[in-house]
This record gives sequence, structure tokens and C-alpha cells, in this order.
Amino acid sequence: MSLVQIIVLALLQGFTEFLPISSSAHLILVPVLGHWQDQGLDFDVAVHVGTLSAVVWYFRKELASMISDFFTSLAKRQLVGESRLAWAVLWGTVPVGLAGLLLHDYVDGPLRSPLVIAVATIVFGVLLWWSDVKGRRQRDEHSINWKDVLVIGVAQAIALIPGTSRSGITMTAGLFMGLTRQAAARFSFLLSIPTIVLAGGYNGLHLLKQGHPIDWTALALGIVLSGITAYLVIHYFLKLLDRMGMLPFLIYRLVLGAMLLAFFW
Repeated sequence: MSLVQIIVLALLQGFTEFLPISSSAHLILVPVLGHWQDQGLDFDVAVHVGTLSAVVWYFRKELASMISDFFTSLAKRQLVGESRLAWAVLWGTVPVGLAGLLLHDYVDGPLRSPLVIAVATIVFGVLLWWSDVKGRRQRDEHSINWKDVLVIGVAQAIALIPGTSRSGITMTAGLFMGLTRQAAARFSFLLSIPTIVLAGGYNGLHLLKQGHPIDWTALALGIVLSGITAYLVIHYFLKLLDRMGMLPFLIYRLVLGAMLLAFFW
């Protein structure tokens, strides 16, 4: 990988991971459009480590309370403080974990098509906007119940389709279930933590089995750049979300999807 490719892809991952525009789609498409050799699994894992570090650091106080109250709830066998949110994140991860194990080869094969990405980008962009328009937007993430967890968890599993956007579809589901924009986004970001850990762990083990030489300098640079970018994106996205809503992301997705259809059809 050239230095330019490392910087572009790391910044791209950091910028798109938590916005509802699909980071996986961009990481697949940019090398194709730029005529770059595929960056490889090791770099994909590295930039996801960067974005994971960003979301963990941003929500460090909430996570500390969630983890502490989770173990207290286990000891007392009842919900305590933030343990409800911790359980919601854990159970919400189960559908994508099962789907990832069962459908991994298919997701990494036929579904990595530019046309699939184009259609998913448009369809799920429209759904995101529609949920923002029709959602009641009355509840915060601390009110999440098991029905919410099931719906949002299944939605996250659908995000295995490139172009869907994990953050986008989980926010869509949250908005349809009556969460506020802030609550849907915050729960989506918390839900990303075990999901990225599972995906990164799976791909990391696969990478170790291959035994290929690794460019540690490229990986370190990718982690740092993607992490810093992702942290800034989380901060400003949450700050501006109530003002701008989901319409700008619908417009972006429609334009991107139309360009992909015109280019690859």
C-alpha cells in the first residue's frame, strides 16, 4: 500500500463507520474506483481497531457504569442502574453474531458487488429518512425494552449486506421504535462495540492462520488516523444530529447509489 492509499482509506473508515452511509461499501468501492489493489484483511482489521478505540474512549464513562452495574445485576439477579442498557447491547449483538458465522462466505463473496451496494445504499437510505419522518422520537436509550432489542438486533444483522450501513439501519430501527435521534444514535454506537470486537476477532484469527507478512507501520498509521477521525465524527454527529436530521444522508446515499448504478450497470 502506498502512503496515499493508507491515509485515504484510514480517514475514510474513520469518517464513515459511525455515519449512516456504510463504511464497508466505501472500503470496497474506493479501491475499485481508484484502481488500487485491495488493501487486504489486515488493514481492514486495523482501521476497525481504530474506530473501536474511538467509540470506547468517547463513551468511557457510560461503559464504566454499564460494566459495573452489569456485574452487580448478575450478583443480585435483578436489573441495577445501567445494567438494562448493558444487557440490551449484549442481546442486541446476538443476531449479527449468528448471521455473521452462518453467512460469512456469502457476505464476503457475491454480496460484495457494486450493484448490490448501489441498491442497498438507495433502499436503506430511503428507509432511514422515512423512519426519521414517521418516528415518534419520544424515548431515550435507557427506556429500551426487549422488543426494541430484538428489532434493532435483527436490523443490525441485515447490515451484513454491504451498502446497508450498520449505524444507519440500527438508527432506522431505533427511530421506528420511537427513540429520539440522539438515543437511536447513541445506542447504535454502543451496539457497535461488541459487533466490531466480534468481527475484528474473527478476521484477526483468520489472518493469523494465513501467516502472511504484515506491514506494521501501515497498520499503526491506519489505527491512529481512523481512530482520531472516528472520535471527531461521533462528537460532531451527536452535536449536530437534532438540527440536521437524516435528510442530508438520504441525499448523499441517493446520489452515491445513482452514480454506482450508472457506472457499474
